Amino acid sequence: MALYIRDPEVDLLVAEVQRLTGTATKTEAVKNALKKEIAAAEAELPLAERIKALQERAARLGFVHNPDIDMKAFMDEQWGEI
Repeated sequence: MALYIRDPEVDLLVAEVQRLTGTATKTEAVKNALKKEIAAAEAELPLAERIKALQERAARLGFVHNPDIDMKAFMDEQWGEI
């Protein structure tokens, strides 16, 4: 199925990508740009996975999560505001 885009700005963007990447055709420039965008989107970890990785790193550093701690009181004490 053919793709036809009638947008002057898109045409300028494709021409710039083509020039910067040295691709032979606009079709090749668009195809390469879309492949890179798809790869970047697939490589991005979901927020839950990024948080899990940070929690695992903190655990390796010796941080122990205590759900009973009052973080407001703790931070106030650290700042000398008690």
